[in-house]
Amino acid sequence: MKEPDFNKGGGLLPAIVQDSNTNQVLMLGYMNREAMDHSNETGKVTFYSRSKQRLWTKGETSGNFLQLVSMQLDCDNDTLLVKVIPQGPTCHLGPDTCFGTENQQNSGQFLDELQRIIKDRKQNAPEGSYTAHLFNSGINKIVQKVGEEAVEVVIEAKEHKTDRLKEETADLLFHLLVLLEEKEVPVSEVMEVLKKRHRGAIKD
Repeated sequence: MKEPDFNKGGGLLPAIVQDSNTNQVLMLGYMNREAMDHSNETGKVTFYSRSKQRLWTKGETSGNFLQLVSMQLDCDNDTLLVKVIPQGPTCHLGPDTCFGTENQQNSGQFLDELQRIIKDRKQNAPEGSYTAHLFNSGINKIVQKVGEEAVEVVIEAKEHKTDRLKEETADLLFHLLVLLEEKEVPVSEVMEVLKKRHRGAIKD
């Protein structure tokens, strides 16, 4: 990390805290050099309290610690972006964030995470894993499952069974992700194709 410019803020830098998994902004705190070093040393995010005039580790009373993942500076070297894994709600009043928002992944983030899990199953092939079994069975088995699930989606759509349609669509999406991983195609590249088509449709 670059050298922080603590002089600009009288020895304190604003620290924007973001969930490393969901990208939700959780809170804003302030760090001096000692708080930043203590966070890096302990792995628990520590701030400088302007009201108490001392260091305080988030969660020292509630137990809802912020596990440090990374820190990075902005372009002016006077603001920190602190990525964390929260151990419970962040706000002392109870909500997930100090801004009253829910700390949840969006659908796109979950698909990325699911593909990472599928990739891990392919690489490590844990015993008893259905996903690993698909990869071990080869491309023919994988595309067969995609075809079967696609047919099931069509059947449930024709039968007007909404709950079953959701379940079969989830099965189809999962097997499509397995197929993409087998062919070494990141789901993000598929999303880019959709984005390009969307931009083209707007221009038309």
